[in-house]
Amino acid sequence: MSVKQWLVEDFEAGDLLLASGETLYAARLRYHRIGELNAPKDNLILLPTYYGGAAKGNHPWVGGDSPIDPDRYCIIIPSLLGAGESSSPSNTSGKQARAGFPAVSLYDNVMLQKQLVEEVFGDARIALAMGWSMGGMQALQWGCLFPTQVRAVLATCCTARCYPHNRVFLEGVKAALTCDQSFEDGHYRTPPERGLKAFGRVYAGWAYSQAFFRHELWRALGFGSLEDLLQFWEQDHLAQDANNLLAVLDTWQQGNIGDNPVFHTDYESALAAITMPTRIMPSSTDLYFTAEDAARDAGRMPGAAFEPLPSNWGHIAGGAGREPESHAQILAAARSLLAGEAS
Repeated sequence: MSVKQWLVEDFEAGDLLLASGETLYAARLRYHRIGELNAPKDNLILLPTYYGGAAKGNHPWVGGDSPIDPDRYCIIIPSLLGAGESSSPSNTSGKQARAGFPAVSLYDNVMLQKQLVEEVFGDARIALAMGWSMGGMQALQWGCLFPTQVRAVLATCCTARCYPHNRVFLEGVKAALTCDQSFEDGHYRTPPERGLKAFGRVYAGWAYSQAFFRHELWRALGFGSLEDLLQFWEQDHLAQDANNLLAVLDTWQQGNIGDNPVFHTDYESALAAITMPTRIMPSSTDLYFTAEDAARDAGRMPGAAFEPLPSNWGHIAGGAGREPESHAQILAAARSLLAGEAS
């Protein structure tokens, strides 16, 4: 593989009409790109981002021994609206700044990405739409909305909608953040540090499995104690903007690939539209995107194969480069899906 560099680019989309009827003014999509589009325009790979993650968090899926090879594919990582890189509460001015940022759906994110693909990449065929967690939800949204354009889908540790227990989990971390008096309903003058720390500590208990803690697998991450792990989660969330966290959390809670102007809340029809080769890969120990819910979704997608990740790492197992065994299994699935794709 020749040496290629990631490029960080912004797509200025103008005013974006949202599914809610609101308009996101001067919408901007930040994306990372590596590799070149071929002449047939059929070698594009999309790797949408996950909750709380920057685009670079998906870089470990690309290059080296990975089938997601920038010498063969043009790879783009579009950043979620609201997460701090694309248009977000923290970087928007005027009435839509901070707590005034409008509600954004999975559909809105994917339609903005579709606009990027059309205007910058000649509406290229997508060899693979692949993502972890909310990234996987976006990949599934791509699959049902554009089944003739997307050749394959790989979704790890996600479901096609936010199931009720998942929603309740998110209510808990949201409450931990917003109970900080300095949050001031999103109009905080200084970051609500106590709330951000509480958010991180509560989330840590859900991100991994019970077995992860029982077997002290956090030692494999270089932590000397459980408290060290919790402090890492605190510091990670202190580096994030509270309104951004809540904006994307709302996108997640409302997530449903059938809730859009195409399927009109018909979830079963949206699942049935995913006819291309698809791999659904939940973690066997995920506490909120459960394998049971993922299996239910996969059984209603005509193109889907259900392949759980047998891991004690919980939800974290599905992330790029997070746990070696799961990472290898995910890339093997990507290799299988990409077999025979554009050269």
